[in-house]
Amino acid sequence: MTDRQSFDSLRAEILDFARARDWEQFHTPKNLAMAMIVEAAELVEHFQWLTPEQSQTIDAKTRTRVAEEIADVLIYLIRLADVLEIDPLQAAVDKIKLNGDKYPVEKARGHNRKYDNLD
Repeated sequence: MTDRQSFDSLRAEILDFARARDWEQFHTPKNLAMAMIVEAAELVEHFQWLTPEQSQTIDAKTRTRVAEEIADVLIYLIRLADVLEIDPLQAAVDKIKLNGDKYPVEKARGHNRKYDNLD
């Protein structure tokens, strides 16, 4: 199985899950985007008051909860892309290329500045 097949299988499984529950009627771009942000906020909660060092060494229980929130964000993102007929893998490839142009290695290496402040 290729990566593409794995992604397409996941996308199909998410769609089947929604269809079986008659949830497609609720899966508008607005609702899906909002649900994804809610899940992203739940993900952030696990790190909110940790130091950078603590955030790199979370315990197993927290790691499990973080994994569940990452899954929720991914599921909503895939569903949103599906509803809008956007190929998220191609969009990511295109965005990496765009970011490469905006953040050339010779200017961006070792800096966390935005592209318009690299000079």
